[in-house]
Amino acid sequence: MNIPLVDLKSQYLSIKNEIDGAIQSVLNQTDFIGGSAIKTFEKSFADFSGIRHVVGVANGTDAIHLALRACGIGSGDEVITAVNIFIATSEAITAAGAKVVFVDNDPSTYTIDVTKIEERITSKTKAIIPIHLYGQPADMTAIQQIAEKHNLIVIEDAAQAHGALYNGMKIGSFGKAATFSFYPGKNLGAYGDAGAVATNDEQFAERVRMLANHGRLEKYEHKIEGYNSRLDTLQAAILSVKLRHLDEWIKRRQLHASHFDNLLNGHDNIKTPAVRKNSTHVYHLYVVRVDAREKVRNILKQKGIATGIHYPIPLHLQPAYRYLNHRAGDFPVAERYASQLLSIPLYPELTDAQVEYIAGALIDACKSTT
Repeated sequence: MNIPLVDLKSQYLSIKNEIDGAIQSVLNQTDFIGGSAIKTFEKSFADFSGIRHVVGVANGTDAIHLALRACGIGSGDEVITAVNIFIATSEAITAAGAKVVFVDNDPSTYTIDVTKIEERITSKTKAIIPIHLYGQPADMTAIQQIAEKHNLIVIEDAAQAHGALYNGMKIGSFGKAATFSFYPGKNLGAYGDAGAVATNDEQFAERVRMLANHGRLEKYEHKIEGYNSRLDTLQAAILSVKLRHLDEWIKRRQLHASHFDNLLNGHDNIKTPAVRKNSTHVYHLYVVRVDAREKVRNILKQKGIATGIHYPIPLHLQPAYRYLNHRAGDFPVAERYASQLLSIPLYPELTDAQVEYIAGALIDACKSTT
């Protein structure tokens, strides 16, 4: 049995006629830049997320950068975020001209440790960017309380958590803005790069839209200097098709996750994902903790099971951030978990038989390495 970490081909084949029709429609209209499919998707995704305004942009990294710029954050400012994440968030902070300030992750949920945030706040701190990691919302109640206390902006990085709920509300409406990635492997993925900024503030949305399109709302009237970060019409058309299926796909992910939990819980050498009581996890990734991870990965590979590591080197130990002068031991939870976390296949098209095969192989692999 061969099981990939993500199976985008199976997903495409399940909605092939809809996808092909949407692409052909754009080709027929030849409105490749700023086409009608973009407004359609922005409106649909706003309705789905329970947010008033969505601005499509070129990718998720740009979404964070543009949101920071729209907030007026730049040189001399500091922005707090988690250390156990992909570099897109931190490099967007730096691209805006601000300094990135890292915080360790919660030992249970892997999202930012809210008990460690206040000790990292200085007079230069202007914003917090919590990441809804692996599909699990961050502790937004605590983060909002900290932000209000210190007069900080909150920008949710929701790249991995489309449709997740926190206190019964879709993520994305808890801060000044939320940023989304539609990278192909995401729960809602395009067939190339794509992203969005979501907000309930109309003026903020207008500023993001100008920044993303050369500082203009009309073709030749440039109110400010901006960037070129427009959502592609073809990608918007594809995303609109996929969005119609997203709720069902999330349900399937959650069913598979529950099946994995039932099969894997009780094995002391496998730690399954914890879910915060007031949240719903949409399982962009199903991440377990195991010892002897590389040996376990190799055994699973021999059995035809692909795995992933998200992420093997915490950001403070990356060469790109040597200038911040961090040392090993500064963020002990992230460092410890970096050698234990293992992503196993979880996507809507998995069968129960495949879930059981993966779980059985993982249990056997962990037993053989103890």
